[in-house]
Amino acid sequence: REGLENGQVDIVVGTHAILSKQTNFKNLGLVIVDEEQRFGVTHKEKLKQLRADVHMLTLTATPIPRSLCLTRFGDLDISLIRELPPGRQRVVTSRVSDPGQMAKAWDFVRQQIAKGRQAYVVCPRVEGQDEDDNAAAETVFQHLLSTEFSGLRVALLHGRMNREQRHDVMDRFRNHEIDVLVSTTVIEVGVNVPNATIMVIQQAERFGLAQLHQLRGRICRGRFQ
Repeated sequence: REGLENGQVDIVVGTHAILSKQTNFKNLGLVIVDEEQRFGVTHKEKLKQLRADVHMLTLTATPIPRSLCLTRFGDLDISLIRELPPGRQRVVTSRVSDPGQMAKAWDFVRQQIAKGRQAYVVCPRVEGQDEDDNAAAETVFQHLLSTEFSGLRVALLHGRMNREQRHDVMDRFRNHEIDVLVSTTVIEVGVNVPNATIMVIQQAERFGLAQLHQLRGRICRGRFQ
C-alpha cells in the first residue's frame, strides 16, 4: 500500500482488497476488472471514484443482466472475442428429466472415466434435508460412492471444508488421483483441469443462467471433448 501511494509500484494485481479505504494510488491510470459479473454496483462505484479520468476495461465471459444493460444503454465501448481459446472443445449440453435417463447419464460418465477422463458432479447445497436429497453434496457423494460410482475414486468438495482440505482435494483432482469430484459451486471460477470433460449438475433449476454458463466453462478445457 505504501508503494502504491508513493508511486514505487507500477502495477498491482489483487482482489476486492484494492477497493478498501486503506488503499490509495498516487497516479492511477488504468483499471482492468476480470470476472466483471462478480463485482457489485458499490464495487464499481468505488472504482470510478479512484480517479475521475481513469481508463477502465472490464472482462467477462458470463454477462449477467446488469452487464447486458450497461453494454446496451450505458456508456461502454464493446470488444468481442468470438473464438474459443486454442485447443478448447465445444461443450454439448443436455437435459436429463427422468430416472431412466439419469441411469444412462451415470453410465455415460463411467464410460468417460474408463477412457481416462474425469468428471464433476455439482450440487446446489452442502447438507441434505433427507436421506434421498439429490441437491445436497454430502448425500450425493455417499450415494454415488456406494452405487453408480462404486470402485471409482470419488471425492467431496465444498465451502465448509477448511482451506487446506479444499486445496488438497483440488490438487489430487488436478493430478488425476480422483475420478469424480462431487462439489458445490466452489469450483465455479478459477479451476482449470483440462482432463475433466463431463459435468452433471444436480437440480439445475436452483442455479441462475450466469452460474450455469460459468460452471459449464470448467469442462472441455483441453483436447478432449
